[in-house]
Amino acid sequence: MAELLKGKPVVESIAADLAPSIAALKQTGVTPTLAIVRVGERPDDLSYERTARKRAESLGCAVRPFALDAFAPQEELEAVLREVNHDATIHGCLLFRPLPSFIDETQVCELLDPQKDIDGITLASLASVFTDGAVGYPPATAAACMHMLDHYRVPLEGKHVVVVGRSLVVGKPVSMLLLRRNASVTMCHSKTENLPAICRSADVVICATGRARGFGAEFFSPGQTVLDVGINFDASGNLCGDVDFDAVKPIVAAITPVPGGIGTVTTSVTMAHTVAAAQVAEQCASLRL
Repeated sequence: MAELLKGKPVVESIAADLAPSIAALKQTGVTPTLAIVRVGERPDDLSYERTARKRAESLGCAVRPFALDAFAPQEELEAVLREVNHDATIHGCLLFRPLPSFIDETQVCELLDPQKDIDGITLASLASVFTDGAVGYPPATAAACMHMLDHYRVPLEGKHVVVVGRSLVVGKPVSMLLLRRNASVTMCHSKTENLPAICRSADVVICATGRARGFGAEFFSPGQTVLDVGINFDASGNLCGDVDFDAVKPIVAAITPVPGGIGTVTTSVTMAHTVAAAQVAEQCASLRL
């Protein structure tokens, strides 16, 4: 039976690591602060916002919400992002996406200061992920996968990792982060031929396609570590991942549950990036004195 790679111990470890940095910032009068910019009231956005508030409060950080009407014009959203950019008390910004179809998402994302881009939405941040640069931060979910693998001491160097999914939120950035760790990465997607056989050949499989229970027993083999990044609802309205958990758990060596896995860690990573951004901002402010 597979080991459950639960998110809670990872969250606790991140909190313990952050505590000294947050305390040091507060001694200088700085409270790490995350701006959450939301257009409309999508249930998943509201849920994440509640979780982020709780996580920030538990760490001693702050959250500043900016809630816009679902039909707010692009100009109003751009004005909010400019306000965030110019507010020195805000250190990171999380913009919920997807945005309404009438908003130019690329143009809006590019307005955000990369130094406050704690979720890898600007081209500068994404370029850093692909070039090992130092600007911005990788998408939080991709980084959460790496935190999970590190916490549970999953070997990566020289190992074969199959990433199923090619989004800029998870698939592409997590592949780059894995390559930094000397893993041999195969990136797959819905059009990949012989996908079950490719997945079975891996040491680690990361599923991030948004297909509820789309990966059954035929995709996996004994000894593997499986990270399920999917957050879906099945026909009965139950929360589930991309992996058919009950069918796959008896086969593999380790697997993340949904809920209670990667999603749990993502919020903590968002706050970790915010703390790091606050440290950079404080260092820059000190140099200007």
